[in-house]
Amino acid sequence: MQSGLSWITILKKRDNYYHAFDEFDAIKITQYDQAKIEALMQNTGIIRHLGKINAIINNAKAYLAITEHQSFSDYLWGITTPDGKPVINYPKTLADIPTQNEVSARLAKALKQQGFKFIGSTTCYAFMQAVGMVNDHLIDCDFRKKALVSS
Repeated sequence: MQSGLSWITILKKRDNYYHAFDEFDAIKITQYDQAKIEALMQNTGIIRHLGKINAIINNAKAYLAITEHQSFSDYLWGITTPDGKPVINYPKTLADIPTQNEVSARLAKALKQQGFKFIGSTTCYAFMQAVGMVNDHLIDCDFRKKALVSS
């Protein structure tokens, strides 16, 4: 849903998304019918963009297809960092932190080949940061040290 919008816009609506999309239960999402889609289009707590709503349904199907053969985590790590270790970067300032890289571009391409919609390199890079595949905490950030201990 973030594509083309600011992250803060989506973050402020995060709880609404969890509720509206059944806690992101992929099986439930794949079963959405036209009535559910119309209800989502009327939900003022989320971004009411039909293409993005349909993409969530589509992406749930693509996710389930991948997880028939392997865990989604294994799939993602296999594309991004096959050794299973997070990438540790050493940014000194916020300007040193990239918004995408060749790995996130490769991940976006692979996900698109699997049928995912509304996915791009920047979104993939932000995801990689959020789940700990990439540590871009500033070198003087207290959380950086905690993240390095847990990785």
